[in-house]
Amino acid sequence: MISIERRRLLKWAGAIPLLLACSPLPSGPAQKSAAKEAAVFRRSRPSDPSWPSDGSWQGLDRVVGGQLIKVQSPLAACAASPAGASCTDVFRELKNPYYIGDQVGLTQTSGWVDAWSSAPSVYAVAARRSDDVIAAVNFARDNRLRLVVKGGGHSYQGTSNAADSLLIWTRAMNDITLHDAFVGNGCAGKWAPQPAVSIGAGAIWMHVYDAVTTRGGRYVQGGGCATVGVAGLIQSGGFGSFSKHYGTAAAGLLEAEIITASGTVQTANPCTNPELFWAIKGGGGGSLGVVTRLTLRTRDLPDFFGGVFVTIRAASAAAFRRLIGQFIGFYREGLFNDHWGEQVGFHPDNSLHIFMVFQGLSQEQASRVWQPFFAWLAAAPQDYQLASKPMIAAIPAQHFWDPEYLRGLPGIVLPDDRPGAPAGNVFWAGNLGEAGQVLHGYQSAWLPAGLLAADEQPRLSDALFASSRHWPMTLHFNKGLAGAPADAVDSARDTAMNPAVLDAFALAITAGGGPPAFTGIPGHEPDLSAGRADAAAIDRAMKQLLPLVAQAGSYVSESNYFEADWQQSFWGTNYARLRAAKKRYDPEGLFFVHHGVGSEEWSVDGFARLAASSG
Repeated sequence: MISIERRRLLKWAGAIPLLLACSPLPSGPAQKSAAKEAAVFRRSRPSDPSWPSDGSWQGLDRVVGGQLIKVQSPLAACAASPAGASCTDVFRELKNPYYIGDQVGLTQTSGWVDAWSSAPSVYAVAARRSDDVIAAVNFARDNRLRLVVKGGGHSYQGTSNAADSLLIWTRAMNDITLHDAFVGNGCAGKWAPQPAVSIGAGAIWMHVYDAVTTRGGRYVQGGGCATVGVAGLIQSGGFGSFSKHYGTAAAGLLEAEIITASGTVQTANPCTNPELFWAIKGGGGGSLGVVTRLTLRTRDLPDFFGGVFVTIRAASAAAFRRLIGQFIGFYREGLFNDHWGEQVGFHPDNSLHIFMVFQGLSQEQASRVWQPFFAWLAAAPQDYQLASKPMIAAIPAQHFWDPEYLRGLPGIVLPDDRPGAPAGNVFWAGNLGEAGQVLHGYQSAWLPAGLLAADEQPRLSDALFASSRHWPMTLHFNKGLAGAPADAVDSARDTAMNPAVLDAFALAITAGGGPPAFTGIPGHEPDLSAGRADAAAIDRAMKQLLPLVAQAGSYVSESNYFEADWQQSFWGTNYARLRAAKKRYDPEGLFFVHHGVGSEEWSVDGFARLAASSG
């Protein structure tokens, strides 16, 4: 074990939250497409005669064992008295993601300027078992209702909420079971038993990591943000801090249970319903059915996880451009491998923010890797200053998500401060700003490894510098599989994600947002002027990078709400196959999400199916 001087460890740990953000704050030109085609099918709203009667809802409640909820948003207190104590209490709690997650009428992101606002469903089924989900699916289909699915509720695109809808809420389906030798249904004799973990759809990653890593001594590839839901992340593809070594979360899926539009339980794995299995591995959440359980492979833990944290300030724009070029070259030579992940940010104030993690290296080995870069900086003190001494440190891997251990490091995690909250309910302190956030903009683009070639590095560096003149631009190196082991790349190749991820060395993200805010609540409304200005700057920043790649592609969970060619951007050549799976398992389009598979056949709000569609 490496001995780490406590003061340095605390300083290192203080940077963890900056790495493991639920995602950097997200942008987009405010353009909404208007459906010109005539509607051939309309879902029912509460004002329609076709809306189910009270007796029908009571019947559903009996079927689901009393788990039907007439949704009442906590924000009702603010509507009645915006300056009252009850409203103040709600907005204080909106900085606790565990509180938000436990509220049926709230979402972890409260909206996106000029795109969507969080709106509670009329009714929700608080599902505790698959039969509850089946009953809700059948009821929504038979009564022509808008159906929404929410687990963690972290969707930036607003897909886990919709007004005038019935919500299937999987929060209580959060069981976690470890297996020493798992074999999928129908796969006996076709694959060898392997260590795995089965997880209910409503579980969040902090609880999963605590069970698998802290107590089980194993690793499972999940997400970086502690409070993100398991099912949504897997269906989007899913990246964590160490994905450059372990691959995507979706690629680690061994089996899933999913309730399809027919109201039947489907087991999906490589041996049973293989096409459905492929489609839910990156095809986007909420489009093909309701995933209720997932089984993921687990791996051996390395001895240590570690990190490198430093902010470098350049004395001039010219010096900053040189710094970018030097770092890109250093990354290509020293960091472009499966040991290194997370991010580096390029900022308008001529600062370079390095928040990177490593696995499979000792602290001494990691320090030797960085020595040439820091020597280069030290040779030009007139041009570069460090905001603080570089921190390079490692901790035992089994403690990386250990709530008790993390609570002993001041400033690392924040607790769920509600009376009686479980001790394991902690979240990274750096995620505090994201709780309840309103997004102003969010754009991302895969950057291919070819840009790291010696003759391409100047072009990449120039584009990064140009983008940073408008808004911070961040490269997420763990969100691209170039440089990963061959088995990680091959596993991801067999998912529905845009194949651009396979050759991407990083995902470029530029984003911004503000505190919790809701339209119609005086004193707590979104700042539209600031939001639109930020969105415009974010758009200008991304436009500096896009000419580098003919079709960059984008990550569905961290992308522009207003993406024009979203089918190509999110899924590339895989989209036609996804559409075929959608037609097979949900031919009538019961499941709708914004820019989800098959959503081009519907109105923007998902209530009207159109007579003709563009794709």
